[in-house]
Amino acid sequence: MSGEEEENAAELKIGEEFLKAKCLMNCEVSLILEHKYEQLQQVSEDPMNQVSQVFEKSLQYVKRFSRYKNPDAVRQVREILSRHQLTEFELCVLGNLCPETAEEAVAMVPSLKVKGQIAIVMSCGLLRYDLVLLTFFFPSSLAL
Repeated sequence: MSGEEEENAAELKIGEEFLKAKCLMNCEVSLILEHKYEQLQQVSEDPMNQVSQVFEKSLQYVKRFSRYKNPDAVRQVREILSRHQLTEFELCVLGNLCPETAEEAVAMVPSLKVKGQIAIVMSCGLLRYDLVLLTFFFPSSLAL
């Protein structure tokens, strides 16, 4: 990104490196950190010696703000959102925040409208329906 261009997430001006990067939803990060935490517990008799405060706070944060905790549900959420030709950034924002209406989706991810992806925005009702069905089939997946 040139020095003259200002970053703007609403228009997906977030830097070339970030556009190419694989983004993760909070629920995906939670699964990864929980797995790492379990590994650390198995290696050490005192796992608190192995876990930094930053690691612990990060794990607490993603657990608190994760919509889904069941690994199968997490995979399904990504699969459902991937059907809609979203960028990684857009997919993760929608996956983390789960807008209930097209208006909410555009408010959270203005690039959907800027890029002319109104069809995706209009399908938000279907996205929401898919995600609600997911919580029906994986009732323990919804974090309370």
